[in-house]
Amino acid sequence: MDLSGKYLPFEGLCFVDTLDLAEGAQTLLPFMNEKNSQRVERQKGTPLTVIIGNPPYNVGQINENDNNKNRAYNVIDGRIRDTYVKDSQATNKNALYDAYVRFFRWATDRLQGRDGIVCYVTNNNFMDSVAFDGMRKHFLSDFTTIYHVDLAGNARKGSGSQNVFGIRVGVGITIAIRSQNHTDHRLLYHHVPEFATRKEKLDYLTLNVKADGRYNALNTLDWRTLTPDQRHSWHVVQNTTEFEALLPIGTKATKSSKDPDVQAIFKTFSGGVKTNRDEVAYSFDREELVTTVQRFIEAYNGEIFRYQRAGKPKDVDNFVRYEQIKWSRDLKLDLVRGNYAEFAEHKIRTSIYRPFCKRYLFFDRVLNEEVYVFPRIFPTPSSEQENRVFCTVTEAQIPFSAQMTNVLPCIHYGGRQIQAFPFYTYDEDGSNRRENITDWALKQFQTHYHDSTITKWDIFYYVYGVLHHPAYREKYADNLKRDLPRIPYLADFRSVSTIGSQLADLHLNYESIAPYDLQYVWKPDRPVSYRVEKLKLSKDRDAITVNDSLTLRGI
Repeated sequence: MDLSGKYLPFEGLCFVDTLDLAEGAQTLLPFMNEKNSQRVERQKGTPLTVIIGNPPYNVGQINENDNNKNRAYNVIDGRIRDTYVKDSQATNKNALYDAYVRFFRWATDRLQGRDGIVCYVTNNNFMDSVAFDGMRKHFLSDFTTIYHVDLAGNARKGSGSQNVFGIRVGVGITIAIRSQNHTDHRLLYHHVPEFATRKEKLDYLTLNVKADGRYNALNTLDWRTLTPDQRHSWHVVQNTTEFEALLPIGTKATKSSKDPDVQAIFKTFSGGVKTNRDEVAYSFDREELVTTVQRFIEAYNGEIFRYQRAGKPKDVDNFVRYEQIKWSRDLKLDLVRGNYAEFAEHKIRTSIYRPFCKRYLFFDRVLNEEVYVFPRIFPTPSSEQENRVFCTVTEAQIPFSAQMTNVLPCIHYGGRQIQAFPFYTYDEDGSNRRENITDWALKQFQTHYHDSTITKWDIFYYVYGVLHHPAYREKYADNLKRDLPRIPYLADFRSVSTIGSQLADLHLNYESIAPYDLQYVWKPDRPVSYRVEKLKLSKDRDAITVNDSLTLRGI
């Protein structure tokens, strides 16, 4: 209207779910008219060369009780499975079905091999997350030049800058170009000023506006050329080559191998217990846990009876009652399979819920969403007397950590998802105890240190000592945010193993060892209080402020 001076209708506007365009014929809903369907079919047959959008970012519902799952798109999801998922080395690939990833896949396919441009404002997670390695690989194959403006703002990664949309995930602008005139494939990256506010970021993007109102940002931004590594990482982590040359603590390939003597230090490792209903399965009070679990079991078993009496309807999501039960994907599968829950006293176990914080856990395959390998790590309470497990956190959002325990760990024991490395594994009845450190690892250490007296327990504590070594954590901090630890040969094996053993004793027996002698400093004008509000370390690192009335000195 601004150009012609009069209103002209646009005949190309379609009311349609974009991802449905790949699924086949458009369904004519009651509120649509036939002309809309005709426009949709015409659009599907029209060659597109430029696709612009701001797709939603939503990998899936957080709470099964919301009963609001993302729609399935058979064609698009099949293409993701055959491309991004197939070429990913990650264990958990669920994030590849996020809505914005589907839109990238759709747009790439919609160009139908022609030269063209896809420009999206999306979640930034695909740049660095391990799960997106296959997607990044295909990006650089499907397009000849990719520009990416990193607007940061990921609250989960502790980004100091504000988010342009006021959301918690990082945001970026991706301009992917396919052109036969490009002689090679290029990846160009630009990061907005660090710690910028939302307004400063938006102003920054409009600094290069021409007098006539047009933008010239691509030519004026300071682009940095990125060269991905063999794992298709856009930001190549320092010390990667050196880190990958170290001894693997465990790998997905060796874990699934049927050969007991694989080339890794540990044969088996496991995620922590994942209940998906902590408020039911955990408690600090044993009797309270018994009451809560029995009430839940009665309600759940009642739903199985009601489901079977109703003829096992296929639409489970809309059949179950959400008022009394915290549902999850696996619990609904148990319902369909007729797997009743049973209460038993021996299922009440001690669990480490967070560092130095134990709770009672109802350890059960029905009430727990995932028990992973732990029925073979701590099969019985008696196994807690002899087995040891250290749990590591490999996570981009928080620093690496490792902590020893001898009870069942929660999946978020370390603040994020853990991987647990046990010394022993068993059969599920508690029999057939076997060492989890491989003979291959024993041979490597004995050969390197020319010491045939080194035992697997020595190696276990050596690894634990290395994982707490300040220089190791500092040098490989970025590697430990994305990969399981790898272990170097340090100069003095025995000293590191001894230190690791001493640390393990402190971390396991923190409730019974003699407390460290600190000086209690009370403020005379404040009422006495032991309440922990926000611990604060003094600048000289000699004291911790507990609250307004109490400071502990002599650290």
